[in-house]
Amino acid sequence: MTSRKGNLMMVRDDIKVVDATIRDGGLCNNFEFTDEFVTELYKTNIKSGVDYMEFGYKASKELFDVKAYGKWKFCDEGDIRAIVGDNISDMKISVMADVGRCDFRKDFLPKEESVIDMVRVACYINQMPAAIEMVEYLHDLGYETCCNIMAVSQSGSDQLEEALAMLADSSVDVIYLVDSYGSLYPENASDMAMKYLAVAEKAGKKVGFHGHNNQNLAFANTIEVLSYGVSYLDATAQGMGRGAGNCAMELLLGFLKNPKYNLYSLLTFIEKYMLPLKKAGVMWGYDLQYMFTGQLNRHPREAIAFTEEKRSDYCEFYKSMLDNF
Repeated sequence: MTSRKGNLMMVRDDIKVVDATIRDGGLCNNFEFTDEFVTELYKTNIKSGVDYMEFGYKASKELFDVKAYGKWKFCDEGDIRAIVGDNISDMKISVMADVGRCDFRKDFLPKEESVIDMVRVACYINQMPAAIEMVEYLHDLGYETCCNIMAVSQSGSDQLEEALAMLADSSVDVIYLVDSYGSLYPENASDMAMKYLAVAEKAGKKVGFHGHNNQNLAFANTIEVLSYGVSYLDATAQGMGRGAGNCAMELLLGFLKNPKYNLYSLLTFIEKYMLPLKKAGVMWGYDLQYMFTGQLNRHPREAIAFTEEKRSDYCEFYKSMLDNF
């Protein structure tokens, strides 16, 4: 096994913290965040030392009805600039583009005309050729690029090796290990991370991790893979994200020893903005139904429906999942 990079007391200069609150959290409230919320989160992230803030998706306006979603489903340049201006801070701006769900040739400006710094291309493993086409196009426009391969816990090892080899030969800057179903444990998360790292390091690329909290392991998995060399780390305020949510930013900032990261501003934001969001009825976070889908390595859509229907018949739900396993 590869040795750990440093120890609990050390500062790792390669670490980059990525705030995905608006993007993954937007899946909980249809991206209906107020401008005040987004502006204050932007200021909070700067004060907290966060390295990248992901504003949302660049989704196709031909595939998705603009009236049915908040603006962060589409991340128009003007909407981002209304929050950040020219972004004179050290923090970089990121967006996500899903393979097959965006008009990347039409909706992205050349980097010198955009306040966006990094684009994260999200795909399933069978979409690798299309993902690489997007990566190369966006790289040529001047953006930093990531590739987030989703649902790898259900992919075969041969497929994954081939996908990683393809990315190693591409212009991508960061390859993301994504625990889409919250089904990984620290042991197999670190095993997978080392596969990614072995390929990425040879090609001069970085590796990132995006965890989901179905089994209350998003933070544990994040710091485990970080200890072996993963450097781009996703987190969200109070773990806000689809279903069971993500690694909580407050846990991650409290763990990292680099003095550039500051917890106090985030706590102020949580008090003023996150708690009212929960009180208003926006739902996310660990619950039994998400644990079931995590343990069974399944997409959380059934658990999300269970939550939205305000059901509490956990035993029946679990039996129905086992019957369909």
